Amino acid sequence: MNEKIYKTMGSAGAAGIAVGIVVLVTGIASGILMIVHGAKLLQSRMNLLI
Repeated sequence: MNEKIYKTMGSAGAAGIAVGIVVLVTGIASGILMIVHGAKLLQSRMNLLI
């Protein structure tokens, strides 16, 4: 009985760590993309005539 609970808790902990890593990588990648595209927009702002 105790072994089953221990295995369940271990797999839940591993899943939590895996989800955390995926969220971290996705956040970093989207942040970098937003910075790059924002810089391109600021650079092209000079070429606009309104």
